[in-house]
Amino acid sequence: MTGRPDPVSVDSDWLAPFDGSLAQADLASRSGHDHSGNKSRLKKCRKKLEPLQEALYASKQYSVLCIFQALDAAGKDGTIRRVFKGLNPTGLRVASFKRPTPVELQHDFLWRTTLELPRDGEIGIFNRSYYEEVLTVRVHPEFLEGQYPAGVPELGRLWPARYRAIQEHEQHLAMSNTVILKFWLHVSLEEQARRFLDRIEEPDKRWKFSAHDVAETAFRKAYDEAVLTMLNETSRPWAPWFVIPADNKPFMRAEVAETIRRALAALSLPYPQPDVREDREMDKLADQLRARIKA
Repeated sequence: MTGRPDPVSVDSDWLAPFDGSLAQADLASRSGHDHSGNKSRLKKCRKKLEPLQEALYASKQYSVLCIFQALDAAGKDGTIRRVFKGLNPTGLRVASFKRPTPVELQHDFLWRTTLELPRDGEIGIFNRSYYEEVLTVRVHPEFLEGQYPAGVPELGRLWPARYRAIQEHEQHLAMSNTVILKFWLHVSLEEQARRFLDRIEEPDKRWKFSAHDVAETAFRKAYDEAVLTMLNETSRPWAPWFVIPADNKPFMRAEVAETIRRALAALSLPYPQPDVREDREMDKLADQLRARIKA
């Protein structure tokens, strides 16, 4: 691969720096801008997204990949549902990644997500992704035993190798005209506990709750360290991370939608133009249809 991808610049207060300088103190779960009116802001932003998605789909010059990562109860599902509400489902490709299946474990860690990449003109949405392989698996390295039956590589070499693989994978996608937008939805431990409690106390939400989710909070410090390393190692101009405060759901959703809108608005998305012969043929067909209507 030669050259560098031409990144789409998106102005955002939540952009993770590209030089690896993000600190734990920079990961905010709330913002001073968590004001009222965010639901209205989200609705207005969605209306602006509609023509942009239509132009993206018609021009087929780019694909867009939105990756959502977060701890349990941070609001990934609801954010995806509300941000993309009203957009043309024909141009959306949604994939949710759970624990790898036996077949997936027989391939490299990027294989299963590669199968779900968006085509030109589509917006792809990953609810979790290959980043689980440097988050959950890093916190629980015992999961590696299923991936390496011949013996787990030395961890001091494995993690840097995976970061490099992700960087090169995303650089390749960017050079193939995929716009990559990655969102880390950062929820506080207190707010996470409150949402778990809501799921227990409301019968209609109990299906969302798992005792395993609460057990995982015991590893919060390890997750925070893994998250920070992930952001610093893989936030790049062609594949930026946006660290969105997630304690206020309406604010979080509005910020995600606005980031996507800005990215699409920065693209050149011309509608396909018919050639002269097609124009003439269309004019003839239009005359025939007008005559049919008058008749």
